[in-house]
Amino acid sequence: MTYKNFSGDYLDRLQKVLDALSRDELDNGVRLVEECWSRGAQLITLGNGGSAMTAQHFVTDWGKMIRLSTGRGLNARSLVDNMGLITAYGNDLSYADVFAEQLKDILKPDDLVIAISGSGNSENVIRAVDYANSNGAVTLGLCGFSGGKLKDKAQNTIWVNSNDMQLCEDAHAIFGHIVMQSICNRE
Repeated sequence: MTYKNFSGDYLDRLQKVLDALSRDELDNGVRLVEECWSRGAQLITLGNGGSAMTAQHFVTDWGKMIRLSTGRGLNARSLVDNMGLITAYGNDLSYADVFAEQLKDILKPDDLVIAISGSGNSENVIRAVDYANSNGAVTLGLCGFSGGKLKDKAQNTIWVNSNDMQLCEDAHAIFGHIVMQSICNRE
């Protein structure tokens, strides 16, 4: 592959990943967010690295655009936003507990927790999902590769069957845009 053909190659690989995505899983994810919004429950996102940025992106897009489009906001937050709290839990307990510990203060039954992990094996994401499942929340895991532990532990999943982290992250971001347009473009 030459530099000249790299963009075409990447887009071809992304198209194959998108074609293989389960439309049922995507639609179920949209339904979960819409139901959370409709019942006024809290939506909580979390992830590491690029997935942390996706978690923030969801809350930013959905929080702003849903209110502007419908007149009624979405009660959403991301557990990746407070660096002081993350580093305090990471330092004083362990990095594996940074999300579960935050959930202990804010999670209510019927809240929706969206956990994002490309590999599906991030221990702090898994512990947060375990805590959410044990405390009456609805969980949606966005994962890639083999799905890892997250695919088995989350009550609902959107699995990107790819061993390429960037393609997984692209597909997760696209899910966020599907959710936003689905809610914002309601007739």
